[in-house]
Amino acid sequence: MGQTKKYREHLLKSLEDPKEAAAYLDACLEDEDPHVFLLALKDVAEARGGMGQLSKKSSLNRQSLYRSLSRTGNPKLVNVCTILASLGLEFHITPAAQN
Repeated sequence: MGQTKKYREHLLKSLEDPKEAAAYLDACLEDEDPHVFLLALKDVAEARGGMGQLSKKSSLNRQSLYRSLSRTGNPKLVNVCTILASLGLEFHITPAAQN
């Protein structure tokens, strides 16, 4: 169990850096399961002060943030954009690779 805690602490510390957080979220978007991105977004929020802080910055209800960023969450796109903006991040869309 000690190694897992050290990994989590290291992950959260690295996600304090906006560039690291953006790369982490970008990598998670590549997964087929969209919930991977939501859980990663929860990690970034935790690294940046937690759900209480995010709730204050985004004006979104803390309980609904926990629900939205859970394994079964299904937030509206506008809420995801609000969360990202509150964390100092934004979406960028690029063309898909041609096969």
